[in-house]
Amino acid sequence: MARSDRLLRLLQAMRVMAPPITAEKLAAATGVSLRALYRDIDSLRAAGARIEGERGYGYRLTEDF
Repeated sequence: MARSDRLLRLLQAMRVMAPPITAEKLAAATGVSLRALYRDIDSLRAAGARIEGERGYGYRLTEDF
């Protein structure tokens, strides 16, 4: 799967899942390892996505409407 497709799948999963979303749930939903998930989240943040995360809590995607 192309990286851009994987990033889009990650964003879509974060949009439909109820926050906070654990890294394990996101990795399972997108079919990647935890290490790949962390890299993808860093890439999305660098591209401007507002993804908040806290160890032991999970991730939350903040979207402006």
